[in-house]
Amino acid sequence: MKLHLHLFAIILAGFMSFAHAEPESGVGNKPNLGIFADPIAQFAAPGEEAVGDLLLQAMSLMGVAYRFGGSSPETGLDCSGFIQYVFRKSLRVNLPRTSAEMARAGRVIERDELAPGDLVFYNTRGFQYSHVGLYLGGNKFIHSPRTGKSVEVVNMANSYWSQRFNGARRVNRGGSEWKEPVTARAADRPPAEKKLAEKKVAEKKTIDKKSADKPAAEKKGRSSTRAERRKAAREQEAERKTASRKKSEQNPRKKKKPD
Repeated sequence: MKLHLHLFAIILAGFMSFAHAEPESGVGNKPNLGIFADPIAQFAAPGEEAVGDLLLQAMSLMGVAYRFGGSSPETGLDCSGFIQYVFRKSLRVNLPRTSAEMARAGRVIERDELAPGDLVFYNTRGFQYSHVGLYLGGNKFIHSPRTGKSVEVVNMANSYWSQRFNGARRVNRGGSEWKEPVTARAADRPPAEKKLAEKKVAEKKTIDKKSADKPAAEKKGRSSTRAERRKAAREQEAERKTASRKKSEQNPRKKKKPD
């Protein structure tokens, strides 16, 4: 726990340059002491409590190990699992599971429009939108990087990340952003479409029944043919033995006399 707190303190210290912004009106030149009570406030515009909750939730996962396919802090998080978990826990927004699917949610924004809470995408595996992170502000984002690493904050100006930037999205923070496609119920379809659907279902059942019955019939036919062949072979063998015995009885062998 102390290690996590130490890491959190280091990260906050790295962003202290943003804490000393222009002083609020009426405060004079006194430092804004409130920033220490709410360390995430330096990343959120005034009144954007949702963004503050989102970023605070993300920062609380600092040090959680990366795990491919992981979606829980207890067992590890991959990049999209990290983003999905943060949005669900803080804003109750349900995002899709993969970074490529997340790149189709929300609204496309330009890099110079980035604001805290936006999603940033990168090509880290040879295809577009293969990695996703959460923009914090000040040209920095938080993400779950790769195997052997843990949730961390990095600078977008870093040559590795700047060369692989794929774009950004702004997710609606007012509710669920992603919904799985739902097939219309038969009762909700127009009569003509409903009739056609019922016809297709009936045809499919008929085809399935024929497919199920055909192998059984063929198997029965093959079994019958094999049984008949075995029976005929036994009869032929019996006839051959009978004929051989009769021939032996009719032509007994003469014993050869010694020289």
